[in-house]
Amino acid sequence: MEKTFIIVKHDAVQRGLIGTIISRFENIGLKILAMRMLQADDEKAKAHYPLDEEWAKQIYEKTKKGYEKDGKPFTYKDHIHIGETIQSWLRNFLKEGPVIAIVLEGPHAVELARKIVGSTEPRQALPGTIRGDFASIESYALADEKKRVLRNLVHASDTPQNAEREINVWFTKEELHVYKKDLDKHF
Repeated sequence: MEKTFIIVKHDAVQRGLIGTIISRFENIGLKILAMRMLQADDEKAKAHYPLDEEWAKQIYEKTKKGYEKDGKPFTYKDHIHIGETIQSWLRNFLKEGPVIAIVLEGPHAVELARKIVGSTEPRQALPGTIRGDFASIESYALADEKKRVLRNLVHASDTPQNAEREINVWFTKEELHVYKKDLDKHF
């Protein structure tokens, strides 16, 4: 059994998509261990989005290639500069409104949740995914033009290690509920 962490972001909350999004995870058999609605503060946002140098390097290279491909000027001086900029945007977006924090459990929970959520850039997300069905007009180009992060409805942990770290940011061990579902007998 594996745990993953999901945030239904405030853009989804504002559009009334909470139940629809949660049902996508439940419909494939993932079990909710914890869930709460809250407004993230500075401390929570910084803990959720720490500046990771390796991540910043990847973002720098990916963004630089995209700008060069589109013939746009690339104004970031190094990976830390772009990392700090994007982290600031991510943190500010996380704090803009109420979010739903969720811990899910099941076999391959991280992988399955990410498949259900869809591509980070909603424009590239396949129909049938949360982002493909509900956020498909959003793109990196639009976010770059507006100097903000993608408004892509949902965050889903990308690795079991990040899931564990993120769960610990948002919940205590005592807040994770252990219970059996009928499906559990198959695992």
